[in-house]
Order: sequence, then C-alpha cells, then structure tokens
Amino acid sequence: MEPLIVGRVVGEVVEMLNPSVRMTVTYNSNKQVSNGHDLMPALVASRPRVDIGGDDLRMVTDIPGTTDASFGKEMVSYEVPRPVVGIHRFVFIMFKQTRERQTVRAPSSRECFNTKKFSQDNGLGLPVAVIYFNCQRETAARRR
Repeated sequence: MEPLIVGRVVGEVVEMLNPSVRMTVTYNSNKQVSNGHDLMPALVASRPRVDIGGDDLRMVTDIPGTTDASFGKEMVSYEVPRPVVGIHRFVFIMFKQTRERQTVRAPSSRECFNTKKFSQDNGLGLPVAVIYFNCQRETAARRR
C-alpha cells in the first residue's frame, strides 16, 4: 500500500482500495512490474501478461470468478506507452463487478480518463488490485 501512496496513485487515481486479489503484470515473459519501478518504453512495447489468481487477463469485463479471461469481454486494447516529455505513470487497476451480468461501458476516450468517474459511472466500488510503473522517453544515448 505504501508505494501506492508515495506514488500518489492513492489520492490521484483512486480514492482508496480494498486489496483482496493478487494481480501480477509481466512484460516480455520475464519482467514483472513492481509498484513505482521505472520501465523504458522499449521494454513495455508489447502487451503484458496480467495474472489474477493465476489466470491470464487482458483488459476485459464480465469474467466469471471460476474461469479465465477468454470468457470475458475485451473493453480497451493495449496501447504502447509513448511518453514524449517527463515521467508518466501507468496504472493497472482491477475492480470486482458488484452485480452479476453488470454492464460496464467502455470509456469514450483515453485522453483525460478519470478512474474515479469511471468507477462511479459503472457502479464498481473500490479497486481490489492496483499495480503501477513509471515510464519516460528514452534518449538516444539510453537506447544504445
């Protein structure tokens, strides 16, 4: 919880959370994301593997609790981080849907996306898992 507070994920991205589900995010089959770590754009260029309790998950909804992501509905596809200036924070958030057959509407845009509003609009409640990393533009010297 402390890295999420220090990184201002709690407060800016989510109000609070109820960490009750294990979630891991792994890039390129071997680089597991840890809260607050810096990852270069080249490392996060391909879609990560997201494991929740051992099952693979993309950005999907309506996943029955005893199955994997292939039974869900993909809402938003992965987009490669391309920070131009400064350090950017990328956050993976998992909500537990509060009702069976709950309709979750996809956001209209990634630009100015507001997690708190998305949760309120879809009646999702507190997040059950959150992981984030920082990413910044690679300079020519770093890419070599």
